[in-house]
Amino acid sequence: MCGIVGYVGTKNATTIILNGLQRLEYRGYDSAGIAVINNNEIAIRRDVGKLNNLRARIESSPIHGTVGIGHTRWATHGAPAEHNAHPHVSMNGEFVVVHNGIVENYLELREELMAEGVTFASETDTEVIVQLIERVAHTGISDDIAEIVRLAVSRLKGAHAIVVMSKAQPDRIVTVRIGNAGGVAIGLGNHEMYVASDIPAILEYTRHMVFLESKQMAVIWADDYQVYNLDGVPITPEIHTIPWDPVSAVKGEYKHFMQKEIAEQARSITDTIGGRIDFEHYQVLLPELNLTPEKAQAINRIVTVACGTSYYSGLVGKFFIEKIARINVEVDYGSEYRYRDPIIDENTAVLAITQSGETVDTLAALEEAREKHAIVWSIVNAIGSQAMRISDGYITMNAGPEIGVASTKAFTASIVDQYLLAVYLGQLRGTINETERIQLVKDLGKLPNLVSQALDQEDYIKQMAGDLYHYTDFLYLGRGINYPIALEGALKLKEISYIHAEGYPAGEMKHGPIALIDENMPVLAIVLKDDLYDKMISQVEQAKARGGIVVAIATEGDTFIQTKADYVLYIPECPSFLSPIVSVIPLQLLAYHIAVWRGADVDQPRNLAKSVTVE
Repeated sequence: MCGIVGYVGTKNATTIILNGLQRLEYRGYDSAGIAVINNNEIAIRRDVGKLNNLRARIESSPIHGTVGIGHTRWATHGAPAEHNAHPHVSMNGEFVVVHNGIVENYLELREELMAEGVTFASETDTEVIVQLIERVAHTGISDDIAEIVRLAVSRLKGAHAIVVMSKAQPDRIVTVRIGNAGGVAIGLGNHEMYVASDIPAILEYTRHMVFLESKQMAVIWADDYQVYNLDGVPITPEIHTIPWDPVSAVKGEYKHFMQKEIAEQARSITDTIGGRIDFEHYQVLLPELNLTPEKAQAINRIVTVACGTSYYSGLVGKFFIEKIARINVEVDYGSEYRYRDPIIDENTAVLAITQSGETVDTLAALEEAREKHAIVWSIVNAIGSQAMRISDGYITMNAGPEIGVASTKAFTASIVDQYLLAVYLGQLRGTINETERIQLVKDLGKLPNLVSQALDQEDYIKQMAGDLYHYTDFLYLGRGINYPIALEGALKLKEISYIHAEGYPAGEMKHGPIALIDENMPVLAIVLKDDLYDKMISQVEQAKARGGIVVAIATEGDTFIQTKADYVLYIPECPSFLSPIVSVIPLQLLAYHIAVWRGADVDQPRNLAKSVTVE
């Protein structure tokens, strides 16, 4: 949940950056820092905690310069501490970096650099970037900071937003975006330029902005800027004029909040992972659950209560927890749970999943659980909400504000939280060995980049939506861990486009729904290269035999599916446990663009509210 601000111009960069960071403080508050260049030297101030601590430090020890970068941090690698706070400076003090994202191969790069004599000052993955940049510079391959950065970031795996300064070229900033771990907005001023991870940080100074796409970089001077593809070819980006009204400003380059929130998922997943994984020892840390190994061993059942999208998230989490932690999980509708006198006791954990933390049905289910002396947990997005307050332990989604009524990033964040919960319980209960735990944690570190790749198909999905939006009925099919994603995909289409859609486990198609399939019934099938692939191919063939139009969500590289389906939406190959999080992305985008084609009110669909606070 990190925030980035940069400035190049004639004014005091420190003041501008601090003001920008204040507007982004909600994006990270375990530490903050700022670096400026003055007289060809880099000056850095960092502090732990909220931004006021950094302000106080700068007041007592001022720094001045006309070029600078700043950062508010939500920890991923390395505990909240001053030495782990951004910006990070290279060993010889030549370069300084701030960064959003996860360097998937940071251990490999760190060991390589340490073998060459590099000394690290932090436990963060970000420091690998700045040390790598300095090493490339010392090869003498180029004197240009932009070229040095371009060559260095080619070694990184994962999705990133990176901003770099060099005291050798103190009149410029270089910024890079790879994937969708964080936005990069370049603000165009009068003899001054800005860079930020979010528009509100710099809207006070300029309305004219350029947004970097994935695999693009920019060099920014006070009077000019140049954008390149990462292959080094210059490009001319579109300049956007941002309205001053707050709503339009927050939406930025996006037409709707829902579109923006779909696009933010690589970043929101990074944020929900942040601070909860020790990537050095490959362990999950969930102190807010207040759980001891003895308590974890005593739990013999988990009941997940939720409504709507959160219910489908719970169905995915059931697979994680039962397989990894070996605890029986039941998933129940919050709106129904308390009406049947459920059988629970002190060895039952009741887990509520609620974005708002205020959903009346889910809160009533929690009260029922408390009265029966069960352990009460919650997964929430709204800090300080009722569900969080009445729980014995909680996990926050850290997805940031979700304005669109149809939940997207809160859905995927809550699934990630259940994955973390499953691994944490597995650690405490001893149901996974060290090798299994390491692999599960490594897989999770790759997830933001996998989601970023899935998001790259939006243009094709928009075109496909133009072919499908006039149909009035859809059937969604999935099996195993992706069956809940069929349910969620159908719900999204219903919510925002007002098209009738049903989600089914694919094996149930022959038990009724197959009677509906004809040339007017598109069938959306999740056909991934997993243990159920052959069975899903059979379902596709049966749908085609009855004239159905088949849209397949498939694994990248699967050319066979193209001979069976009318449309194919590819996702990158990913671990089976994480496939639901990746496979839902094209379904969210398809529902969104079908709704736009139909002229629906995407962010505020009729008859729906963001939080259901009355029964």
